[in-house]
Amino acid sequence: MFDRLKGVESRFVEIEHLLSQPDIIQDQEKFQKIAREHSELSKIVHAYRNHKSIVSQMEDAKELMRDSDPDMKELARNELTELTESKDSLEKDLKFLLIPKDPNDGKNVLIEIRAGTGGEEAALFAADLFRMYSRYAEHQAWKVEVMSEHLTGVGGFKEVVAMISGEDAYRLLKYESGTHRVQRVPTTESQGRIHTSAVTVAVLPEAEDVDIQIDPNELKIDVYRSTGPGGQSVNTTDSAVRITHVPSGLVVTCQDEKSQHKNKAKALKVLRARLLDAKNREQHDKRSEERKNQVGSGDRSERIRTYNFPQGRVTDHRIGLTLYKLENILAGDIQEIVDQLITFYQTQALQDIDEIRTVDN
Repeated sequence: MFDRLKGVESRFVEIEHLLSQPDIIQDQEKFQKIAREHSELSKIVHAYRNHKSIVSQMEDAKELMRDSDPDMKELARNELTELTESKDSLEKDLKFLLIPKDPNDGKNVLIEIRAGTGGEEAALFAADLFRMYSRYAEHQAWKVEVMSEHLTGVGGFKEVVAMISGEDAYRLLKYESGTHRVQRVPTTESQGRIHTSAVTVAVLPEAEDVDIQIDPNELKIDVYRSTGPGGQSVNTTDSAVRITHVPSGLVVTCQDEKSQHKNKAKALKVLRARLLDAKNREQHDKRSEERKNQVGSGDRSERIRTYNFPQGRVTDHRIGLTLYKLENILAGDIQEIVDQLITFYQTQALQDIDEIRTVDN
C-alpha cells in the first residue's frame, strides 16, 4: 500500500507543477482534466502526509520513553497511545481512498423508472419515486431533463426516463438500481386492505461518443405521429421517433418534443446509455466469475427497498437499514441512505481486494 502511496504523491507533485505551466493554463480542456486529477489525488496525499507526520511523531515519542524521568516516560507513553490510534484510523481511511475509482462516477445519469406488478398503484408509486429523485436532484443543484414518459390516466407513470446532470450524479445514485416495493392502502380500496406493488429503477451512466461508437448503418429509424398530451402538433406531424439498434435488438422511442430532430437526439442519448450499460454489465459478469464475492451486482430483479406507508418506514434490504421517516424520504431526503450504501459497497470492495491479495500471496 505504501509503495502505491509514494507513487500517488509523486504524481500529485508532478500535477502541481503542470498546473503552473503557461501552455497547460491556455489549453482549457487539458487544464480542467489535470485539475480534476489534482482534486481526486489531493485527499489521498493529504491523508498520506498526515500519516507520515504521525509516524515521525511516534518515533520521537519512543525516543522520549528512554528518558530516565518517570513523568516524561509516562507523558511519552500516553502520546504514543494516541498517535497509534490516529495512525490506525488513517491507515483504514487510506485503504478506502485507494479503492479503484469507478470511471463512471463523475458522469451524468439516465434514470429509468417503470411500473411493475400492481397496475395503477404501481404507476402512481413510479410517479412518487420520480418526484423523490427530482427533489434530491434539486438539493444537489442538479438538472433534470425528461427524455420520455408514458403517463396513465390518474397521474402515474407506466415509464419515465430522465437525464440527471450534475457533479457526482452517478456516484451518488448508482445504487438505486433495483426493484422498489411499496406497501400501502390504495385510495380505491374500500376495505382498507394493504396492497403491495413494485417499481423497477435503472440508473445508467450517460454514454458519450468515445464510450460507445454506433454505426448508423446498424440503426433502423421510424417516424410516426405522436399520441397523447402534447399540444396542437399531436397527430398532425410525424415528430415521434423509434430507433432500433439491429445488432442488440434494443428499441428506444421518444415523442415528448414537437421537433423530430430533438426526439431523435434524445432517443440516441438513451440508446447510447443502454448500450454502455449492457457493455459494463457484460464486463462485470466476466470479472465476477473470477471472484468469490460479487460487489454491487446491480441485479434489477432484486428487491432492494420497501416503502411501508402504514408504518411510515423505509427499509433497504441490502444493508438492513430501516428509517421511520417515509414522508421526508419521498420528499427527496435520501442522503442518509445514499451515504450508508456507498460505505457498504466500499467495504465490500475492500474485502474483495484483501481476498484477492490473500489468494495471490
